[in-house]
Amino acid sequence: QVQLVESGGGLVQTGESLRLSCAASRSIFSIRAMGWYRQSPGKQREQVASLTSSGIINYIDSAKGRFTISRDAAKNTLYLQMNSLKPEDTAVYYCNVVGDLEVYWGQGTQVTVSS
Repeated sequence: QVQLVESGGGLVQTGESLRLSCAASRSIFSIRAMGWYRQSPGKQREQVASLTSSGIINYIDSAKGRFTISRDAAKNTLYLQMNSLKPEDTAVYYCNVVGDLEVYWGQGTQVTVSS
């Protein structure tokens, strides 16, 4: 069983940056896609950024130009660099990995941006 562990969340002020990390307990064979989602109270979980096995990257419109998704395959780690953070970015952020047979989720890390 693969476990995903997020870290890097915290409380920051508007305009500051955070880098989220998602470490897998072991390498995952045949990854189709990886991504970051977020969920704030009273709202549905939304995908913030995604990275496919072929290298295609997509961002939610509100994250374009501010967030960067990346992967270090050797470390089995997925990252989300978040710059120019805004209060509306406040949410629990989850990493997600889609394999051929299974979908994996992390436990989430809280990001709070104060105004």
